[in-house]
Amino acid sequence: MEAPPDNDVLWARSLHFRHPDGSPGLAGVALAVRDGEIVAVTGPRGSGKTTLLRCLSGLVPVRHGEVWFNSTPLHTLGPMRREQLRRERFSWIDPAPALVPELNAWENVALPLMLRGVGRRRAKVAALEWLVRLDVGDKCRNRPHALQQAERQRVSIARALATAPTILFADEPTAPLHRGDRTQVLRTLTSAARSHGITVVLATHDPETAAQADRSVHLLDGRSVRTLHLPDVPDTEGRVAWSLSV
Repeated sequence: MEAPPDNDVLWARSLHFRHPDGSPGLAGVALAVRDGEIVAVTGPRGSGKTTLLRCLSGLVPVRHGEVWFNSTPLHTLGPMRREQLRRERFSWIDPAPALVPELNAWENVALPLMLRGVGRRRAKVAALEWLVRLDVGDKCRNRPHALQQAERQRVSIARALATAPTILFADEPTAPLHRGDRTQVLRTLTSAARSHGITVVLATHDPETAAQADRSVHLLDGRSVRTLHLPDVPDTEGRVAWSLSV
């Protein structure tokens, strides 16, 4: 078993995954992500984007293939060790905000910090700073049921960034937002990640979202593909653009 290169913080090889119903999710995917890089995993719905993120983050066990975080082989870790790694080094953003309904906005953001041993006062200060950066500072005492869906998503993004994770996994992080809000929130997320040295792996089917990343990896039917754009070729009907996926 060969460890990944030193400059790759996340590395996967020959990654295969089947869903519980037996349907294929991933078929031999390989991926290398450098420290501090923002990578967009793109592709149509059902192409395996979420499955790939779940395997890379240790949310689901890898049965076939390898996933490495720095020098740690995630594919050999048990459930408790994977959970510890997710709690201490990773953060996750879902397309649907998963907030604790009994806690207000700042308490939701501060919760992961306090679980790491940060004092309540310091955790609250950090939470409020991130809520302000994401334009929901005035909602800090509101519980999730009193927030609009877009506001809840901003709170969940603040919660993911507040812990300063090594890697942030974001599954369609701006899906609930309107287009105008989407651009602003994405810029906040990516600029914060770059300024804090956070590596980001985000899944999206939106080209504008993918454009905020340093590079994109395209999935189709659970496989990595790349598109070669060939030059336009004239014919009797006019000019035709061709592309080839490999």
